[in-house]
Amino acid sequence: MGVALTLYEKLTKATDDETRAKLIAEALETIEEKAANAENIATHADVRESELRLQKEIKETEGRLKLEIEGIRKEIKEIEGRLELEIEGIRKEIKEIEGRLELEIKKVEVNLLKAINAQTRWFLGGLAILGILFKMMDVFIK
Repeated sequence: MGVALTLYEKLTKATDDETRAKLIAEALETIEEKAANAENIATHADVRESELRLQKEIKETEGRLKLEIEGIRKEIKEIEGRLELEIEGIRKEIKEIEGRLELEIKKVEVNLLKAINAQTRWFLGGLAILGILFKMMDVFIK
């Protein structure tokens, strides 16, 4: 209930002028307290001004964020480009290494074949000599 309505009800119930005067004084004191606090209460114009200021700040912040996001996107594209170049370079290095390894493997194969051929010749030569020795022993023993 408002101060005026409360005062009216109390005044109609009061029996003497002194009580009525006291009630009026209390009501005025309540009104004065509310008026003192009214300085801290924002008016519709104050609220609207704050709202407009906040909307402006929000738009400015959105603009800054858009610029930052665009900058970050550019950085990401630059990094992707550098990574693609680096990956391509690594692929080339791998192909070169594969080529060198294939050559090394072929060299090792050739050397192994030469070694096998040499050992086979020695082995066949040894067998031939053993065959001759057995024939000669066969001739001497008979």
